[in-house]
Amino acid sequence: MTGSHIGFIGFGNMAQAMAEGMIRGGALNPDQIYACARDWDKLQDNARRYGVHGCKTAGEVAEKSDIVIVAVKPYLVEEALTPVLEILKRKVVVSVAVNVPFEKYEEFLLPGTHHLSTLPNTPVAVGEGIILCEKRHSLTREEFEQVKGLFSSMGMVEVVDGEHLGIAGAVSGCGPAFAAMFVEALSDGAVFYGLPRELSYKLASQMVVGTGKLQLVTGRHPGVMKDGVCSPGGTTIAGVAAMERNGFRAAVIDAVDAVMKKQKG
Repeated sequence: MTGSHIGFIGFGNMAQAMAEGMIRGGALNPDQIYACARDWDKLQDNARRYGVHGCKTAGEVAEKSDIVIVAVKPYLVEEALTPVLEILKRKVVVSVAVNVPFEKYEEFLLPGTHHLSTLPNTPVAVGEGIILCEKRHSLTREEFEQVKGLFSSMGMVEVVDGEHLGIAGAVSGCGPAFAAMFVEALSDGAVFYGLPRELSYKLASQMVVGTGKLQLVTGRHPGVMKDGVCSPGGTTIAGVAAMERNGFRAAVIDAVDAVMKKQKG
């Protein structure tokens, strides 16, 4: 467990997922976490839920924290940080705001501020997340290792160059929504044939977890894994053929394409 104090400027869904993941993973005690948000009443409720400190201002969060995590909407980043720029120059600043890379922060943070842009996903809450770290940053080696160690309690940490941060984020950040849709659809099919809803969700979700783990551990090509389940003339290949006829692969590729086009405006 680290002795550092962590502060969240913004305490929405992603910040809460990260706080939960760090607490659940044993990296931090709730007492080491500070947070502020625009809606004070809502912040108090969320702070009580996780046992963290609710603060009224970004300045209070920054002063009490060693590592400040910027977790506001991308268009609010500069506005939220402007009042605390002098304080942030003495801190480690980590951004989780989408599409706000290192070079963008360099435009308004004070010269010499140590900062890193990252993209976590929601499964960090249960220690099975992905945290993408932009390769270009201004942290010292010791600071980066500290952040990496802290984030490792929430899942996989991957360093990605700025050029590929957007597409990597599309896979890891938007992917949970796509995977959840697949789990829901597979469950609907099971319910259609009489399986209770709760059990169908449980089986479908664990199947996704197990299949992903199998690929990570073995390094097998997903196509080989698919073929390994498809017996000639069997039930699985019949289902695969139905998915192919209905454009499953194309729909997923188009979804990624739509995300990237939205990112680029």
